[in-house]
Amino acid sequence: MATFPDPENRSPLAADCRRCPRLVEGRNCISWGVGSLDATLVVVGEAPGAGDPDADRWRGGNHTGMAYTARHSGRRIRERFESLGYDEEELYFTNAVKCFPAENPEAPDSSNREPTTEERANCRPYLLSELTDIEPACVVPTGRHATESLLAAADRELDGFLETVLTTIETDTLPPLVPILHPSYEDIWIARLGYEPGEYESAISAALERVGAEPR
Repeated sequence: MATFPDPENRSPLAADCRRCPRLVEGRNCISWGVGSLDATLVVVGEAPGAGDPDADRWRGGNHTGMAYTARHSGRRIRERFESLGYDEEELYFTNAVKCFPAENPEAPDSSNREPTTEERANCRPYLLSELTDIEPACVVPTGRHATESLLAAADRELDGFLETVLTTIETDTLPPLVPILHPSYEDIWIARLGYEPGEYESAISAALERVGAEPR
């Protein structure tokens, strides 16, 4: 079973942030990154999801202010790295956008939308600050949107996401990137990439080992 840190272990980078009025209107709190500041891997999602921390252990996101704790995706991504042999001292989870992007800010629990280009740009300094402070061996963006956000920080564009999955992306300014599938879409795309589930996990391990980011 995946282990989730306590909410007080978040790593806030500001007392408040009001750069994106629409996000401020719809958020419950800021979902700062959580995990070890001596991490080998920084795992980056696009934005937090909605969730009520009183409902069950797996829900998080907007209401708890912790990265990658939504019931489905959070469980899968954390279990994935635990099964690869990483312990909690080797992992840091964060999002490219730290506030829940509510489709309707007046009903922020209903659904989420894709963050805008401006919102990603406004939040990017926080993500870059995390990477500077942690200095991970590798950054693992989960899914197309997170990969695009990271590449934009290096003035690069993404030219086809599936072609980049499990490949090493080197830039002049960031640690090596190794994109993986978003956990919500693994069941669809693993087979289309030619993997069985166990083969895909082994391929992630091999890709991380190539950049010197294997478990300690």
